[in-house]
Amino acid sequence: MIQFLLNQELRSEHALDPNLTVLNYLREHLGKSGTKEGCASGDCGACTVVVGELHTDAQGAEQIRYRSLNSCLTFVSSLHGKQLISVEDLKHQGQLHSVQQAMVECHGSQCGFCTPGFVMSLFALQKNSDAPDSQKAHEALAGNLCRCTGYRPILAAAEQACCNKPADQFDSRQAETIARLKAIAPTQTAELNSGDKRCLVPLTVADLADLYDAYPQARLLAGGTDLALEVTQFHRTLPVMIYVGNIEEMKRIESFDDRLEIGAATALSDCYSALHHEYPDFGELLHRFASLQIRNQGTLGGNIGNASPIGDSPPLLIALGAQIVLCKGETRRTLALEDYFIDYRVTARQDSEFIEKIIVPKGHTLFRAYKVSKRLDDDISAVCAAFNLKLDNGVISQARIAFGGMAATPKRAKSCEAMLVGATWNAATVEKACAALAEDFTPLSDFRASKEYRLLSAQNLLRKYFIELQTPHIETRVTAYV
Repeated sequence: MIQFLLNQELRSEHALDPNLTVLNYLREHLGKSGTKEGCASGDCGACTVVVGELHTDAQGAEQIRYRSLNSCLTFVSSLHGKQLISVEDLKHQGQLHSVQQAMVECHGSQCGFCTPGFVMSLFALQKNSDAPDSQKAHEALAGNLCRCTGYRPILAAAEQACCNKPADQFDSRQAETIARLKAIAPTQTAELNSGDKRCLVPLTVADLADLYDAYPQARLLAGGTDLALEVTQFHRTLPVMIYVGNIEEMKRIESFDDRLEIGAATALSDCYSALHHEYPDFGELLHRFASLQIRNQGTLGGNIGNASPIGDSPPLLIALGAQIVLCKGETRRTLALEDYFIDYRVTARQDSEFIEKIIVPKGHTLFRAYKVSKRLDDDISAVCAAFNLKLDNGVISQARIAFGGMAATPKRAKSCEAMLVGATWNAATVEKACAALAEDFTPLSDFRASKEYRLLSAQNLLRKYFIELQTPHIETRVTAYV
């Protein structure tokens, strides 16, 4: 059985189909049709809901952390121990919530289909903001699409909603909600079982290892932003899932003198602060990783584990020399991330083995990363590049260069690196290294880019890297090319 709060109503579910998304649970089981289905793939934001979780802040105080999510990609099992808020929950005692009122007064709704999703993103923004902030507003709304092109009044509504924000019913009930969430906090492995399908929800790494050993055919569910597409887009059935999002051990970020250790179930939005502090380019790329809703769900381990050739984090991690810790039963092994990827969607992971954490070395001062995509926000890379050199008196002593979107896996440019190591760091060396990229990669053409465009972009990004290191005052990193 799983338990969660539907606003303030306690819900206990045990026989639901584990393949059921929160979107369909709201619409089909509860009759709450305010949450809309636009794309069923996490692109449009019409299905946005907000999930509240217990969170201990830096001062040790217990709070509720509110996050916007795409309900079309969220399985009901992931709600265990949390609070679900949909657009129907905002109006209180006959009065519109302040974010709804701001949308009305700023004329932020046109056809109205996308409006509930925008309202929920604005609600999460308001809860997480102390004052109007244009950059945060753009980030919060980047995952919500309006086909009527009404963005300017919606941004005005965001400013109004976050300016002198009034207390609401969620603020007045915060202590009560914290107490209720603590009362339903998971204490043992839970299960959602419809007879022919099941989802298990362990609380520890040891429990996960035991369950995965018992059910090696199970699919691991973290954020679900990729796995859920098998249900919503390809209409497949997932008979057994194991949800790892309640394992606190796998959601930790620990900083040591020489490395970061990031739990594989850590949400990408939680990774931002640590990675941005150490590597600003990594942080900037995370800002362009899909949308905030996706980053609130998607995990660093999941982005590695699905072995997509266009995943944004693996090229950066490979260039930094990152490692992963793989766990199977009581056995652990550490593997260089570049050795994890074997072929298209084929990895070195053994049966019942899972990624427990990612180890990211510190101290690479010449690290830079770039993403080429058709849109600045909420878009998949055509090419993702990461460069990491070490220079000794103008001579390249070490080189790690990795790309995504250029091969069947995220891959190092070994010929390019060989051309660089031992050479003087100058324009002539860079041109030779650019030519060597044609030996490293034979990219494919698809709807995102042609093979010629990809190769030329990769070469130009190496030239860009050279120019930026020569003139560090130029701030043109993590750029989109249209």
